[in-house]
Amino acid sequence: MKSLVCLFFSIFCLVTSAQVDPALAQDYFEKGSFEKALSLYKKLLKSPNPRSDYAFNLIECHQQLSQFNAAQKQIETLMRQSNNPLYLVELGYNFQLQNQLTEATSYYEKALLVIEAQPNHVYGVAQRFEKYSRIEFAIQSYETGLKNNINAVYYLQLAGLYAEQQNIEKMMECYLDYVEANPAYVNRVMQLLSDYISEDASQPYNQRFRNVLLRKLQATPNTLWNRWLSWLYVQQKEFKKAFVQVKAIYRRNPESLQGLINLAESATEASAFETALSVYEFLIKNVTDTRLVIQANYRFLELQLKQSQSDYTTIKDRYETLLDRYQLGMETIDLQLSYAQFLSFYETDSQAAIRFLKSALKANLSDLASAQLKMKLADILVTQNKFNQALIYYTQIQMRVKNSTLSQEARFKAAKTSYYKGDFDWAEAQLKVLKSSSSQLTANDALELQLLISDHKGSDSLHTALKSYAKADLLIIQNNPIEAITVLDTILKIHKTDPIIDQTLLVQAQLYTSQKDYEKAEANYIQIITDFKSDILVDDAYFYLAELYRTQLGNTEKALLNYESIIFNHEDSIHFVEARKQYRFLRGDAIN
Repeated sequence: MKSLVCLFFSIFCLVTSAQVDPALAQDYFEKGSFEKALSLYKKLLKSPNPRSDYAFNLIECHQQLSQFNAAQKQIETLMRQSNNPLYLVELGYNFQLQNQLTEATSYYEKALLVIEAQPNHVYGVAQRFEKYSRIEFAIQSYETGLKNNINAVYYLQLAGLYAEQQNIEKMMECYLDYVEANPAYVNRVMQLLSDYISEDASQPYNQRFRNVLLRKLQATPNTLWNRWLSWLYVQQKEFKKAFVQVKAIYRRNPESLQGLINLAESATEASAFETALSVYEFLIKNVTDTRLVIQANYRFLELQLKQSQSDYTTIKDRYETLLDRYQLGMETIDLQLSYAQFLSFYETDSQAAIRFLKSALKANLSDLASAQLKMKLADILVTQNKFNQALIYYTQIQMRVKNSTLSQEARFKAAKTSYYKGDFDWAEAQLKVLKSSSSQLTANDALELQLLISDHKGSDSLHTALKSYAKADLLIIQNNPIEAITVLDTILKIHKTDPIIDQTLLVQAQLYTSQKDYEKAEANYIQIITDFKSDILVDDAYFYLAELYRTQLGNTEKALLNYESIIFNHEDSIHFVEARKQYRFLRGDAIN
């Protein structure tokens, strides 16, 4: 009889608990209806194989209702069922809520002792400490775990905890330890640390990071630390120091060439041409791979061209020596393209460039290599106003390398050539198709040009202003900025009410800047801000004017005001992130 009663009671409890909806209990819990949630969780705990979060939520319901004794009894029940140290943390927190800090600390320390013997509980205990904002105990948990098991995830967690404590040096050490155990994540960690590192080497975080790296390098020589030092020096624009570190990596591992290439590119982008030339010279002297030697040589020559003003004889001789040594063909395509660019835009001998490219096309080439040479040939023909010949080559590229990025680029350039010719309807039709290009860069360029045409061709049936603007655009790629400025000036004087005026002012301002006529550039940007404050180019004007004040006119106060206008009035601007960065730097904000 007794057995039957027990069986009935068990079945009754099972049926009752089965009727409880866990989602409803969770909903009450999240909304703060703790009494209702408490009742439901009590029933859920009686179900077969209840989930562990039911018990923890039940305990929290008791605590939220200040039922600390009931919470303690529930925790002690769980502790009798399992020796999981999580329950020690729970019991400690229950005492902490009652302001019984000595008892709380006692149980926290017991949890730490348990995980020292049972390291598989480290993560769970540490997460519990984090939940209750006991960061110091969470740190001790992970550090205890690292004594028994080098778990890279612990370093990552520790880094975040040290950041919360504002212990930035320890945070940096943990990130570096994490990368040492997980080299594949080096770029991700560089991105995280870049929030703390500025261009100013004297900043405290820069100095702390350098100290951490030097300590690690002295303790355990590893090319990883040289790589990090190089990265730090690049952030600080100290490219010569970065070169020292990259050379140290190469000498220990001659296969490590990517660091040298990346450094040369970064130095070039920052106009640190002297260091970039040194890197390419180092590659030329030390590398045996023919492809890389050719690349280093033509990049070296292109940098020399940026620094040279008139005497191109030595550069031309070196180009021709390289072409004689390595011959025309697949392996020297980039060198050939570079030489053609040199002939056309530096020697201003476009006919020689055209003859050279036509000769190069006779070699046994792949479709892609042939398309690259034809693209350069067509580009040069455009600068010579030979639009129809250029269009033939662009069309051949589209047919020869269908559905490729190069094919889409050729289609865009064909549309732009028609734009230069004044055939706006055909150009617009092609650009509409290219807006969905798989190449994001081509798609963006196509959209920008299509909007320029569609927004301005309707204002005048003869498209006079737009044709003049297209002519100025062509003069820019023909490397004739002075004449382009004159054409744009004509638009500003004759077509004062045309919608293209703000675009004209912007482009002309950039040309003035390139010619170091900063006062006229400033006047143009101010006119856009004053007369076209509601138009889409006003954020560009604010940003470029701020850059002009910061980099050329040395007026920090005005630079700050213009960056501020973007930050507070143009949050959707593509310049927002850079404006905020420069604004904070100029204002001397400390990094949080």
